[in-house]
Amino acid sequence: MGCKGEFELEYDDFKLRMLQIKEMGYVDSHRGGPTGIGKTLEDLLGITENNIAGPDFSTYELKSGRKSATSMLTLFTKSPEPKEVNSILLEVYGYESRKERISEKELHVTVDSIKPNSVGLQLTVEGKRLYIANNPRVKAYYEDRTLKRVFEAKYHKLVYVLADNQFVGKVEQFWFNEAYLLDGFSFERFSELVREDLLKIDVRIGHYPDGRLHDHGTGFRILPKYLPQCFEIIQRIL
Repeated sequence: MGCKGEFELEYDDFKLRMLQIKEMGYVDSHRGGPTGIGKTLEDLLGITENNIAGPDFSTYELKSGRKSATSMLTLFTKSPEPKEVNSILLEVYGYESRKERISEKELHVTVDSIKPNSVGLQLTVEGKRLYIANNPRVKAYYEDRTLKRVFEAKYHKLVYVLADNQFVGKVEQFWFNEAYLLDGFSFERFSELVREDLLKIDVRIGHYPDGRLHDHGTGFRILPKYLPQCFEIIQRIL
């Protein structure tokens, strides 16, 4: 996902400019590689790279993404609750480390809601909690208020622009044709993404060479095109 930063357009001006950009159809990327989409959108909106930290309309932040992206976006990383439960998860579900010189256990697995994974973990939603594990051996979960706090710390008031992309020879092209104003966190919508197997969690727990527990970051991952569905307020502007 590209194009991160605040910008200096008033809302009405931004909406008009986005309509004009949409009417342009496919445009050549202004930069090669993954960051090309963000650079191209910034240029088309008249945003220079040295001013993207300036004020925008109502402090919305600008991001962009390819609709066709198959690489999942890490929404955020957060260890499950209660405190110290990672050590229990590692003890119950961990396996022998694959790294040389480390004899302790590790646990690097993806967890979804469809079925238990190779070690027996599965996502479930019960009430206001999202569980990684919920059984007599271990209960590891996220409270709705915890998810709200962590999510909104990273995604607070977002302008999100999506584009179709194609290649003409080696040149990537973008058609920016969908845009949203997004704000707030919806646990209900977040839960639906989990149930529909559109949102997964990567558990990455291991040990340092000296044997200390190391949480590499338990990551919540989703395809970029589904990001808007996490929000409480979704206002389509294009």
